[in-house]
Amino acid sequence: MDLAPPIPESLRQLMADVGPRWGTSVQANVKLMIEQFSEVLSQAPKLGAVTRNIHYGSDPRQVLDVYQPAGLAPGACPVVMFVHGGAFVEGEKDRTSEVYSNVLWYFARHGVLGINVEFRLAPEHRYPAGTLDMAAAVAWARREVGALGGDPERIFLMGHSAGGAHCAHYAYDQRFHPPEGSGLAGLICLSGRVRAEDSAENPNAARVRAYYASPQDMEEGSAVNHVSAQSLPTFVAMAEYENPLIDVHCVDLISRLTQARRRAPPHMWLRGHNHTSMVCHFNTAEDALGRQILAFMAAPR
Repeated sequence: MDLAPPIPESLRQLMADVGPRWGTSVQANVKLMIEQFSEVLSQAPKLGAVTRNIHYGSDPRQVLDVYQPAGLAPGACPVVMFVHGGAFVEGEKDRTSEVYSNVLWYFARHGVLGINVEFRLAPEHRYPAGTLDMAAAVAWARREVGALGGDPERIFLMGHSAGGAHCAHYAYDQRFHPPEGSGLAGLICLSGRVRAEDSAENPNAARVRAYYASPQDMEEGSAVNHVSAQSLPTFVAMAEYENPLIDVHCVDLISRLTQARRRAPPHMWLRGHNHTSMVCHFNTAEDALGRQILAFMAAPR
């Protein structure tokens, strides 16, 4: 059986203790959650096959891993491209041996071809490098996933935190699309920093400035500023305990999509979870978020 491990009560208690003070020490709390969930995820099912470090560009960080479900026919299943966070200046597709591969193993276990994407980092690579990396990775997927068992017409771009910023900006800003369009069937935004700002409330303000060189870049690179009636179908999720202002910006995105498309997008607020646990808990026994994403992907377009 492919039983996923439960989240231990001790870890749930730690989440409850850390949550209300999450924003006072973001980096330390992120590290703590990743360490704790990595132990749990070591017992998680890993069904299928993975091919690692495929280049979609010439930079050493322009690489991705492909997670294939067992028994795929060519061109048969939807595709999720997951993009990690890291406040624009750090992070990688394998934060540990378990995180963030847990996201792709979860989707592979449910018959979805998973792609784990790494991208270039600030300050060496500034705006719009992340958006350009999303464009290049999606172009690679459109060319290659059919032979790997995925459907190139059902590619969903899914980003967390800074990765969510890059994904959403690419998805909505048509200046970065090829002539035939974005190449995506939908966007999944998990605690995405969809507005670039460096206010005093933002503990990652210096990291935002490391990527966006000017206030003009912040405005142009903010995904919320590119929402329109033509925006892709979008699923938005946020945690109860977020990096300061990220939930505010995610609600702003939901509101703008609602006004532009005249219908509220599917969205979810994860009670008891924090900015990091909402991604780390994929492939545990708690899969309410995963089920909602799978339903979003299966909905008629």
